Amino acid sequence: MDDWSTVEVARVRGQSRLITCHNRQPLKLLNPTSPTAACHVVLSSYGGGMVAGDAIRLRINVEAEARLFVSTQANTKIFKSLDGAVAEQHVAGTVAADALAIVFTDPVVLQADSRYRQIQHWTLHPEATLLLIDWFHSGRMDQGEKFAFTSLHSELRVHRGDRLVLLDKLSFEPEHHIATSPANFAGYQTFFSLYLVGNPEDGLFQRLAARLEQQKMPGGTGPHFQISSQQCVVAVSRAKDDVYVLRAAAHSRAALQPLCEQILEELAAEDMLGYNPLLRKY
Repeated sequence: MDDWSTVEVARVRGQSRLITCHNRQPLKLLNPTSPTAACHVVLSSYGGGMVAGDAIRLRINVEAEARLFVSTQANTKIFKSLDGAVAEQHVAGTVAADALAIVFTDPVVLQADSRYRQIQHWTLHPEATLLLIDWFHSGRMDQGEKFAFTSLHSELRVHRGDRLVLLDKLSFEPEHHIATSPANFAGYQTFFSLYLVGNPEDGLFQRLAARLEQQKMPGGTGPHFQISSQQCVVAVSRAKDDVYVLRAAAHSRAALQPLCEQILEELAAEDMLGYNPLLRKY
C-alpha cells in the first residue's frame, strides 16, 4: 500500500476537514480553503498529465456526515506511448453514513498514440451519496486531433453495502473500431458520463435526481445522421431505484458547460456544499 496516495476527510467540530493527505508521484493533492463546511481536494500533477508507464493509485475515505468535493486542476492530458506502455489510474473510495462525495473532474484528453486505463471502485454505506463524473475528449480538439489515440479502458464499480449496484465498462481502440459510427460516437468529440448513487429515500439524492431529470432532451432525436448535427445530446436514465446515469456527447467542451452549471448550481445548496467550488475556475 506504500505506493497509494491517500485522502481522508472527517467531520471535525462541524466542518469537513482533510485529516490525511499522502501524495505519491505523479499525483499532487491540493486542499484549497473552503468558505463552507465542505472540503475541497484538487488532483494535480507535476507535468500537467500522465506519460506512458505512469500509475496513479488513490484511496479516498469520506467519514460519516462529511462533505467532499474532488476536482482536477485542469484537463488530464494522456501523452503518447512510444513503447506500448500504458498510463493507469486506479481510485478506491469509501463513503460512510450520511456523507456526500462528489467527483467533478475535468476531461481526460487522449493525445495521439496514447494508451490509458482507468479503474474506479467505490463502496458506499447504504445512507451515503456519491455523484461522480467521468469525462473524456477524443483528442486535442483545438488542433483537429480526433480519435488518434491507441486505446482507452475505463471501468467503474459501485457497491452500496454488500450489493454491487453499478458496473460500467468501456474499452475502445480506434484502429479496430469505427469511431464515427452511429453505434459508437457519431460525429461527437467529447463524452460526459455522470453517475448518482445513494439512498432513494434521502432528500439530497431526490433533489439531485430531480435536477438530472430536468436535463432530459424533449422528444425524440430522429435518425442518427441528424443527431450528430446537434451541438449537444443528453440522455438520463434511472438504472435502478438507487442509481441514475446521465450521458452527454458534444462537439465542444463549451457546449457541455450549461449542463455542468446546472449540476453545480444544485450542489451549491446550503445543505450540500454551500458554494460552487468551480465558480472562479474558468
